[in-house]
Amino acid sequence: MSADLSLAGRTVLAVFAHPDDESLACGGTLARLSDAGARVALMCASRGENGSISDRSLVPDGDLARVRTRELQEAAAILGITELLILDHPDGDLRWAHVPQLHAEIVAAVEHYRPDAVITFAEDGLYWHLDHIGIHERTYTALRTLGARMPPLYYVTMSPRTMQEVVEAAHAKGGAPLDSSFWGIAPDAFGAGAKPPTFSVNVRGWVARKLAALRCHRTQMGRDNPIAWIGDDDARTLLGLEYFRREGLTRLDALEAIGEPIRIDVNRLLVAGATRNA
Repeated sequence: MSADLSLAGRTVLAVFAHPDDESLACGGTLARLSDAGARVALMCASRGENGSISDRSLVPDGDLARVRTRELQEAAAILGITELLILDHPDGDLRWAHVPQLHAEIVAAVEHYRPDAVITFAEDGLYWHLDHIGIHERTYTALRTLGARMPPLYYVTMSPRTMQEVVEAAHAKGGAPLDSSFWGIAPDAFGAGAKPPTFSVNVRGWVARKLAALRCHRTQMGRDNPIAWIGDDDARTLLGLEYFRREGLTRLDALEAIGEPIRIDVNRLLVAGATRNA
């Protein structure tokens, strides 16, 4: 990819379930797209009101939805997201609740923004989170109803063992508790059973912003989260590539323009990433 590639005039719409999904799943890519001149819009289906709270003092009035909304606004500013649409669907029930309404809202967003690419979760929801799977289903079916007007659709995925290696790097710092976890999710659940990606986006130059955006989500991070312990160098090594799979046709668009095709078996992705680092 040319270093001076411009995506001015292009629009990318990301559709996720909760505040913090955008930063964890593809924060580096969103920041890179924004820096290349693309308009980056984010639709967040819920305000994350049923999420964890790392420190009760962060939510003194008990209104987690309000606090997480503010956290998302801060993270979006860091990532260069210029259009932020936060919906009020019920956290924890996104796969089944308000299905026609959410479907219509996604269609309306696509018709409004006319994106050159849409990013959302794959079938596995990164780690089999039912809300994430619901957003995958709603986004896919909504876009399919557009027929020939359907924009290119991309599923964000993750290499197996990435999060386990983040845990190991955090422990090596000597501060992360041995029982530290990602919101109680086993590290090896991330990317487990996911379909192979078709290309990666090198975000090593944007990984510091990805970390900064993640740390805006203070109610979700907390000192026991391994991500809170890794530094920029570890992050560039472990989180410096973000992976995607294209749904359907293969026409080049705004997202693939900054990506690198993957031509090897998914089990060797980490090796490939290390080779590209050399």
